[in-house]
Amino acid sequence: MASEQLSRMWSLNGMTALVIAGTRGIGHSIVEELAGFGATVYTCSRNQKELNERLQEWGAQGFKVYRSTCDKASRTEREELIKNVSSTFDGKLNLLVSTNSDP
Repeated sequence: MASEQLSRMWSLNGMTALVIAGTRGIGHSIVEELAGFGATVYTCSRNQKELNERLQEWGAQGFKVYRSTCDKASRTEREELIKNVSSTFDGKLNLLVSTNSDP
């Protein structure tokens, strides 16, 4: 009973999240935690190979994660990312996490 109550209390079912730079380090962990609590997550990275590898891992764990490549230093790529996220989530975004501190 208590376990079920805790699961409901911490549930992110129905929530959407965008995690910038989610393939390594803390970004990777955040994607897994959010997805583990039931959120649908969109993440991006400059490295397409890493994105594909992580997506396979997350899919095997049953996580609902979408992805695209994006260099956050590029305004054009940031705008494209937001269009993709908006389209994927039908305009609904609950959480935004930016984990990359590169210039």
